[in-house]
Amino acid sequence: MNEELQKLMNNLIQIEHVSSTLYLAMSAYMGKLNFTGMASWLRLQSEEERTHMLTLVDYVVNKDATVTLHGIPTQPSDFGTPLETFQKVLEHEQFVTNSYRQAFAYVNQVDPQAAVIIQDFLREQIDEEAQSQTIVNRLKMAENNPSALLLVDQELGQRKNGGGAGAPAAG
Repeated sequence: MNEELQKLMNNLIQIEHVSSTLYLAMSAYMGKLNFTGMASWLRLQSEEERTHMLTLVDYVVNKDATVTLHGIPTQPSDFGTPLETFQKVLEHEQFVTNSYRQAFAYVNQVDPQAAVIIQDFLREQIDEEAQSQTIVNRLKMAENNPSALLLVDQELGQRKNGGGAGAPAAG
């Protein structure tokens, strides 16, 4: 693995590490507000991002390259309303998608195996952004209605491991 590819892969590892920590902080915050379904959804999202990180770590290690883990920035302890929180989720997912798009352009030229992993993550990002957008849209509809907020919370709490299960359908 050349030095530039190693640096790029370590950057993606860092992005997934930060993503996992960010969603865990959001989960704790939503739990504190008694939105247990949103907290559960965000906790599962945190675990999913950690799994992505570990996939990338394993790839770098298996290529006999060096994994460099950097410090994780301190995450906020307040993310605002549920709507504001999930708007931040959507913005973060868009950032992640853009990061993977940029990485794919280079990796596709120098390491077809790494390109397959990144392409798989890019495919998954379509669903990640769509789910986040759907949640934001529903929270906008529910914003001033406590009963509607609790219904969205209940729906998000039905998510199971593996991404989309229990999450609202895109649309």
